[in-house]
Amino acid sequence: MAHISLQPSRRVLLDASPGPLHPAARDTLLAALDAGWADPRRLHREGRQARRLLDQAREVLAAGLGVRPPEVSFLPSGPTGLTHGVSGLLYAARRRGARVVAGAVEHSSLLVPGRHRAAMAEDPTLFEEVGVDGFGRIDLAAWEVALGRPGTVVAALQSVNGEIGTRQPLASAREAAARRGIPLLVDAMAGLGRDPAPADFDVLVGDARSWGGPGGVGLLVVPERTRWRLPGAVSELELGRTDVEPWVPLAMAAAEAWQQTAAVREEDSAEARELVDRIRAAAGAIPDTEVVGDPVERVAHVTTFSCLFVDGEAIVDELDRRGFAVASGSACTASTLAPSHVLAAMGVLTHGNVRVTLPLAATDPDRAAGVDAFCAALPDAVAAVRARLGTDRL
Repeated sequence: MAHISLQPSRRVLLDASPGPLHPAARDTLLAALDAGWADPRRLHREGRQARRLLDQAREVLAAGLGVRPPEVSFLPSGPTGLTHGVSGLLYAARRRGARVVAGAVEHSSLLVPGRHRAAMAEDPTLFEEVGVDGFGRIDLAAWEVALGRPGTVVAALQSVNGEIGTRQPLASAREAAARRGIPLLVDAMAGLGRDPAPADFDVLVGDARSWGGPGGVGLLVVPERTRWRLPGAVSELELGRTDVEPWVPLAMAAAEAWQQTAAVREEDSAEARELVDRIRAAAGAIPDTEVVGDPVERVAHVTTFSCLFVDGEAIVDELDRRGFAVASGSACTASTLAPSHVLAAMGVLTHGNVRVTLPLAATDPDRAAGVDAFCAALPDAVAAVRARLGTDRL
């Protein structure tokens, strides 16, 4: 009998964090290179046109987020927005304290206190990480206690974790912070555009790559009600929220990707959830494999599982050899093969983990076939790695 190959006839992208640029955003980017190249601060015709295009992009994103256009600023990246967001809240509240409370599974750019304020690096009590449960969800009782410590002036929490997909209880977390007069910064980089936009925040951060937009576009949303200001001289750029001028073509592409993704978000998410459920079932059927994250209260397109007796890098390489692009390690650090601080905080296996982030259907119309091929190939790939390491006999 002829051997039936389970290898796909094409490369299968299951690490879309970031993913490919949305086709419509690519077209907009190319067109905007000619229409929006000028400095939007100039008063000549080309400058005024660039300003109109930048304002139009801002209006599109503000409408999608349910805020006013002046409350939205373009920054060079989502992580930049995160550090600026914290710094602005800290400086605005400097007379009341200097203490930040954050979840233990937040992005690395938030969990490195020295990036926000030198004093934090010298005084660890100025930054407190709050633990999570086995699903990666914040411990609300511990959150309340941490917020109640003297000098706390900033609270920070993800809307969705980009590694395990678990949603955080933002409404309850913000209510606890608001009772103490503490603003809540919400990091929505992992789910913005793919999940409903958060409503419970005092500062919001996003990254255009999460909804099929280009790199180089972060969002910092500061509602009028929020006291926020960066230290030093006030910049003329983006309402004083950055000193890097946004590039109009990138902003236009981000806005176009948002419109396209928002128009089909419910259908795309429904399909992605069903596909991820297939992956979770296939992984869960492999011996000594743990599927992590909340099975219900999660973003639709992300999942992670950990295989005992294998190394994450080894299984990524094996799957890559078979035509599947997946990730391992932490989604929230610069080194993606570093041990996952997210899984460590949850108290689950950190070695042998595989992270899947499905692309948008618009960038991969055949993603369902790719998922089916992945589910068929996964058991043999794990077995092959275990056999090479000799751990299949343990």
